[in-house]
Amino acid sequence: MVKAVITQPTYLPWMGYFGMIDAADIFVFFDDVQFVSRSWQCRNKIKTFDGAMWLSVPAAKESGQKIHEVKINNKLRWQDQHWKSIKHHYTKTPHFKKYESFFKEVYAQEWKSLSELNIAIIKRMAEILKLNVKFVNASELNAEGAKTDRLISVLQKIGADEYIANPASKCYIEPEKFEKAGISLYWYEFEHPSYQQQFGKFRSHLSAIDLLFNCGDKSIDLIREGGKNALVKNEGIKVIK
Repeated sequence: MVKAVITQPTYLPWMGYFGMIDAADIFVFFDDVQFVSRSWQCRNKIKTFDGAMWLSVPAAKESGQKIHEVKINNKLRWQDQHWKSIKHHYTKTPHFKKYESFFKEVYAQEWKSLSELNIAIIKRMAEILKLNVKFVNASELNAEGAKTDRLISVLQKIGADEYIANPASKCYIEPEKFEKAGISLYWYEFEHPSYQQQFGKFRSHLSAIDLLFNCGDKSIDLIREGGKNALVKNEGIKVIK
């Protein structure tokens, strides 16, 4: 059985995103769907002295494009601002020094493509977390159809027979089509664990760099704690790892 996840490449994703990577044999970056400005595709949050802070990557054009077509507006020098904010608020965390060189290098580059930036960060963080998965870009598969039909087309092209979906997609996914195609459908219901953070009360659903800088090598254990009972078969049956 081959388990697959199909989801958009987001900027500095939260820890549940890496839980889905950990659950998959093949992880497909759904980069050939509509770009949405002010979405997770181009922004995420970190924790600061004053609470959560948004870090947003400026798009050169904000409508009518697929994610892999979006170019970054580098005239705004967003890299400097993001790196300065990350370094300022995380430099005293227990594990910042361990990962500093990678993130410093990311923000020293002039990225032209939003999806290339996101995917490069995601792959490197997955490597740091020692996640063993095959990554594929949907834009290279020439999948057909829309919504559920497109997902099934992607799954058939990569040879997957089990699909792990984000519960947020329940509003448009048609489960009966997966059954007809012989593909098992699961929902990934991540339970966000808490961990030791800076700056007072714990705040969830931040970028996973917050987890990494605070918890280091223990980050994967916390991700797996949140994903321990996350797989729920479409019939409502929980899959225990």
